[in-house]
Amino acid sequence: MLATELLLTALERNWEMIDDALDGMDDAILARIPAGQCNSIAWILWHLNRVMDSFVTTRLRDLPQIWVAEEWAQRFGMTLDPDDRGVGWTAEQVAAWEPPVREVLVGYYQAVRLEAREFLAAVTEHDLARLVEFPGGTEHRTSASALGRMTWDIVAHGGQIAFLRGFYKGMGWHRS
Repeated sequence: MLATELLLTALERNWEMIDDALDGMDDAILARIPAGQCNSIAWILWHLNRVMDSFVTTRLRDLPQIWVAEEWAQRFGMTLDPDDRGVGWTAEQVAAWEPPVREVLVGYYQAVRLEAREFLAAVTEHDLARLVEFPGGTEHRTSASALGRMTWDIVAHGGQIAFLRGFYKGMGWHRS
């Protein structure tokens, strides 16, 4: 299916960029906040996966989020709140957040990525036309529109991770 192939291609390329950026990064660099009013790589990675998890599992598949079902919230030392995706967090909240160790952070990223791949491999035209509710309960969009919005968000955050990787460790890390 062309629509999901386009989305999956964009997401796969973004995941490759994120994987390259994370290569060789330790807990200290992942948790580093470059300046006030900025997010760490760890926070951005957590947030983009929370967004993807909530879109794919809850809004598009009507399943419990991986965050809750696979007990990632506990591993992160956070609440089970499926609506806590970091949206609307203040700079103070971001600065106070303590990321888990790299293995936990990357483990959740890999679990969410697998869920998204499986969903996109099986999605049908009927699934893409289905109306889904967005946060707040006031807006409905097609699943296709939701996937487009989610993909844009995930790619934007992947670029932020790549930028910070270059900022901290220099260029030369990205494969073509």
